[in-house]
Amino acid sequence: MSLTVSTAPPKGKTVVRNIGLMLSGDLAQPILDADCIVAVDGRIDSFGAEADLNTAGADTVIDAKGTTLAPGLIDSHVHPVFGDWTPRQNQFNWIDSFLNGGVTTMISAGEVHLPGRPKDIVGLKALAVTAQRAFDAMRPAGMKVHAGAPVIEQGMEEEDFAEMARNGVKLLGEVGLGGVKQGEEAKQMVAWARKYGIQSTIHTGGPSIPGSGLIDKDVVLEADADVIGHINGGHTALPLDQIRCLCEQCSRAVEIVHNGNELAALYAMRTTMELGQPERIILGTDSPAGSGVQPLGILRLIAMLSSIGEVPPEIVFCFATGNTARMRDLDVGLIEEGRAADFVIMDKAQHSAGGTILESVRMGDVPGVGMVIVDGAVRCGRSRNTPPATTLPEVVG
Repeated sequence: MSLTVSTAPPKGKTVVRNIGLMLSGDLAQPILDADCIVAVDGRIDSFGAEADLNTAGADTVIDAKGTTLAPGLIDSHVHPVFGDWTPRQNQFNWIDSFLNGGVTTMISAGEVHLPGRPKDIVGLKALAVTAQRAFDAMRPAGMKVHAGAPVIEQGMEEEDFAEMARNGVKLLGEVGLGGVKQGEEAKQMVAWARKYGIQSTIHTGGPSIPGSGLIDKDVVLEADADVIGHINGGHTALPLDQIRCLCEQCSRAVEIVHNGNELAALYAMRTTMELGQPERIILGTDSPAGSGVQPLGILRLIAMLSSIGEVPPEIVFCFATGNTARMRDLDVGLIEEGRAADFVIMDKAQHSAGGTILESVRMGDVPGVGMVIVDGAVRCGRSRNTPPATTLPEVVG
């Protein structure tokens, strides 16, 4: 089993110096003019030129050795159960593997793989509260897992959503994975959820597991969930004209996933960007799933969208960090003072044809992860899953 980390408030001062490239996660300024960042008690205290920062008295000093620092990646669409095990693939330590892929935050789209998952209203509410409590109390490998996402069923009333919200539930599992599949019924429950501060995601495309069904553009538009879940299908995508319709007629988040149709992914990204709305694009893996666990799913999606989609990689990194943070109302994903000090330190993979990390990603290569930091604490050194980075950071003090 992977190490679980308490959620007690972090303490201490961490300095990362000699940064060659700092990605912000912010579409407005994706690259920052900074070579050093300081974290105090798990939060970003300051960043910029090292000579201008207070780096004295650090508990941990990391020499980035000219490599790239970015906000920790966010996977907007996963299906956890409990702990670091997935019954879908009977695999342990899958969350730890994602941390080795640069992901520091995961968002549950429903704990649908739990064996015997309750579908009665009392049971599904109890599962949601339990999952939220469990992952809030302990973090597998240090990963921040936002869980407790109930799959709504027919017969639920407004008070059910109010009750869940009072008990800490902030997410709905994919609308359409349960008995609620009609637009009008989904619209009412999504509205109740939104009223009580619960964010919703809707399944989009063909069925993915037994019990789910086709959710087409008409249902998605009528339901008006906060996130168009896997707009490129999980696995099976809607026709491209329906995807365009969703991008044009809906103002909600456009979620692209690794475990989906790649042609549809590129089409959804291009359409949304043509509309001048890149801030709507967020990334997930939709795993674990029938295709397995994809620890490098977010990095591979970034490389694919940048290389084949011809979008600057520093922009695509924003899709997996700042865009998701803002859409999901998280305190991670951006290099900003006061936000959580969650970082991934990367470099171009050894022998990549690209001269720099951005060039290598633009050419379709996955970067090598050299270190992952969560709340200012090092949780992972050289990744066991990415190709080896050309240069590795080092803890020097």
